[in-house]
Amino acid sequence: MIIYLAWFFASVILCMLTLRSGRRTQVVAMSLFMIALGAFVGLGDMLGGYDRYIYGEAFDLMADSNRMGDNPWTTDAFAFYGTEFGYGTFCALLTYVTSNRYIFIFIATMVIYILLIQSLRQYVDNAPFAVVMFMGLWFFFTFTYLRQVMACTVCWLSVIYILDRKLVPFLIVWFISYSFHNSAIIFLPAYFIPIRKFPIKWVIWVMVGALLVGLTPFPQALFDTYGDVNEKRINVEDYAMDAGFRWAYLIEAVFFLFVILTNYKQIALQKKNIVMLNMALVFCAILLVFVRSENGGRLGWFFMIGVLCTMSNICIDLKNKRMLTNGALMMVVAFFLFYRVLDLWAFNMTPYKTFLTPGHTAAEWIYETYEYDPSYDIDKFYR
Repeated sequence: MIIYLAWFFASVILCMLTLRSGRRTQVVAMSLFMIALGAFVGLGDMLGGYDRYIYGEAFDLMADSNRMGDNPWTTDAFAFYGTEFGYGTFCALLTYVTSNRYIFIFIATMVIYILLIQSLRQYVDNAPFAVVMFMGLWFFFTFTYLRQVMACTVCWLSVIYILDRKLVPFLIVWFISYSFHNSAIIFLPAYFIPIRKFPIKWVIWVMVGALLVGLTPFPQALFDTYGDVNEKRINVEDYAMDAGFRWAYLIEAVFFLFVILTNYKQIALQKKNIVMLNMALVFCAILLVFVRSENGGRLGWFFMIGVLCTMSNICIDLKNKRMLTNGALMMVVAFFLFYRVLDLWAFNMTPYKTFLTPGHTAAEWIYETYEYDPSYDIDKFYR
């Protein structure tokens, strides 16, 4: 676990060292850190669970067809993605670059982190602080949920068109994201949310309503209907699965709402800040709506950029002791969220191993269950 903890505390140190720096210095520092972090994730040897094996096998099948002179777009592997043809196209294009699943995963991961850098650079006031929040909220998911994470980072490119009120470019970028992961459908209404700062009492009533909806069977029924309509969605049942009551979702949503609403007046009436504020509120509402869902909270990822931006706006100001206190508190919370996932996932995240050496990771049962090509275990670059 030590190597993961080292990365978290490195992000905290980066934030501390750049507190008094100008925005340009902060952006450069953030970018270099995120590129290094992306390389760390991309070089990981099938860490994070079986998703990497699924994506790796589909890619290898496309690459095999390409090497035999066939069109990778006509393979069963491409057809497997169905309406998520954007991701399939991304994979097909990469078969002209490499036929090796590890190189493919590395390139895909670096694309994700480069897109993430672009959003942090463009929307977040204190980028290094946002990195600390990213570590707590999303870092580990970039190891395994490759396709949905990529869809989110693509989707965030459309935020500029929300700010500029350009519907057609927004729809184009959103549709590309949707073609990577159909869960991006939840981001479509973001364009139509009024760019205004809603009264606190309205926000509270909406959140209470979201929680009440979450306690009903409606969210699960919604996923069941979606599964019936889109039979190719093989993992829709993962979202719909009733998990009893997800206290973690409730606590996370209530905590972020508390920090946001107790600092509501600190959020400047600028278009960018208001849009990000409303996205952060939607993130909290989604957690409450899917408080009984096993993985429904993942839909909130599409609005996470709002949380990163809003937290940086109300937590970092050297002239405001209250905001500095908020920042320290959020760093502690980020560490708690970070360590919670690390502890839960330790069985297939530790020890960390790159694909630059033969062998496989410690999760023996995952390897035995999902490894489709044992030759990779002997020579990672045999393809």
